[in-house]
Amino acid sequence: MSADKPTGADLNPRELGRWLWRQLTSMRTALILLLMLALAAVPGSVIPQEGVDSLKTSRWQADHPTLTPVYEKLSLFSVYDSPWFSAIYILLMVSLVGCIIPRTFVYLRAIRTPPPIAPRNLTRLPDHASYDSDASVEEVLQRAREVLKGRGYRLRPAENGSDYVSAERGYLREVGNLVFHLSVVVVLVGFALGSLFGFRGGAVIAQGSTFANTISQYDDFEPGSLFSADQMDPFVFSFDSFDVEWQRTNRGVLARAFDAGLTYTDEPGAEEQFYDLRVNHPLSIGDTDVFLIGHGYAPVITVTDGDGNEVYSGPTPFLPQDQSFLSFGVVKSPDAQPGQIGLEGLLYPTFELVEGNPLTIYPDDLNPLLSLSVYTGDLGLDVPTSQSVYVLDKANATQVLDNEGKPLRLDLSIGETATLPDGLGTVTFDSVQPWTRIQFSQTPGKEIALVGVVLALIGMCGSLFIRPRRVWVRARAGSHQDGSVTMVEVAALDRSGGGGDVAPVLEEIVDELRSAPPRVEEKQ
Repeated sequence: MSADKPTGADLNPRELGRWLWRQLTSMRTALILLLMLALAAVPGSVIPQEGVDSLKTSRWQADHPTLTPVYEKLSLFSVYDSPWFSAIYILLMVSLVGCIIPRTFVYLRAIRTPPPIAPRNLTRLPDHASYDSDASVEEVLQRAREVLKGRGYRLRPAENGSDYVSAERGYLREVGNLVFHLSVVVVLVGFALGSLFGFRGGAVIAQGSTFANTISQYDDFEPGSLFSADQMDPFVFSFDSFDVEWQRTNRGVLARAFDAGLTYTDEPGAEEQFYDLRVNHPLSIGDTDVFLIGHGYAPVITVTDGDGNEVYSGPTPFLPQDQSFLSFGVVKSPDAQPGQIGLEGLLYPTFELVEGNPLTIYPDDLNPLLSLSVYTGDLGLDVPTSQSVYVLDKANATQVLDNEGKPLRLDLSIGETATLPDGLGTVTFDSVQPWTRIQFSQTPGKEIALVGVVLALIGMCGSLFIRPRRVWVRARAGSHQDGSVTMVEVAALDRSGGGGDVAPVLEEIVDELRSAPPRVEEKQ
């Protein structure tokens, strides 16, 4: 009677730990974790991420108030920094390391193992040939060693009294497999170093503005857990010019290309340098990479309060809502008297009334119009909690009405000034400046990750193109009607599992073996 199969409850803690370790470090588990990591990264490419584009994230959150709290609890706005993504990441690294290291030692032992002895009957192998030679057994075997060694085969050391030659090639294919798996670890280590010691940040910068690389200048900043502010490069740049090329497509008018002209110094007192910042052409200053990832319009708005004091002035970035660059924005004047002033509305880059409906017919700022609603009262700016610059808190504010008791709407072209009722002040639309969304990052492990990618390509090529083969040549003394002859048997075996082109290789080896001694008779 067979014993019952032991269950997990029958294992002591040490045995259970060893069983769990074997499960974790199996190749099957590593592949499952790799698939889980790929699936876990999907939300990061679909849902806007705080560390990549905080503006797009805030707009998404404003458009989806019901889903936002759920996504925040699941860390879906910062997927790559979430605990569950990190857990998969760490388990994958442990699994790969635990899988690769034992295989490396096994392979090191295997690579020192000579090719196996010849099978008893070579003619039973799928690819074989035989012929008769008038050369001696020793001459045939010596010729076989020379031919196979010249073709890159590794030979089994000759043994006294043996009548065969055993050879093997393509044993470096397993090295390709190991290099590929090792490269995955290298890539993961590179990404981990970048996440721990690097940072990502972004800022919206209007034309004519200056940016100094300090944390206070960033609109959003995501440092690694081991990042230090001392790592920040002390550069300063000014946004001097902006050019955009528009192109008509079947989806409308799109920006075919855009670039920002920068003047920068990589450290205080250094000579000024110029750079044309374009998409996919980042500027590298020290260890920091500067990327151009978006653009829009910032109307220059001036607000005066009821006492005639200028309480707001400057370019205000408005966020594009669609491909026509119809843009939404907010202006907040907390110091206005007798009450705070808030403006909320749209910028039409090329305004036109079409059948009585206001539209922007072209994304370029050819005929800009600013359409704003006005609020006064408590805008929630005196509380310690932070507030998005693109959201106007209207809970305790009052919308300003016109003389007919309807909500006041200011429609301003460039250079126009509107006077607010009840002595609240004035609003002037001075001009339009382009703004750019610039992303900054330090990724200390990117060189290591690049090395890992190169290793992966090398390992993959080795796994795909190196074919492991074994060849055996056996020579035996025999008889013939004309005298003594040597019977030669040759067999080849492909070990790649795909069949391969063994027959032509075998034919070439046989031809070389027979080229030195004269042929007597070939057996079918």
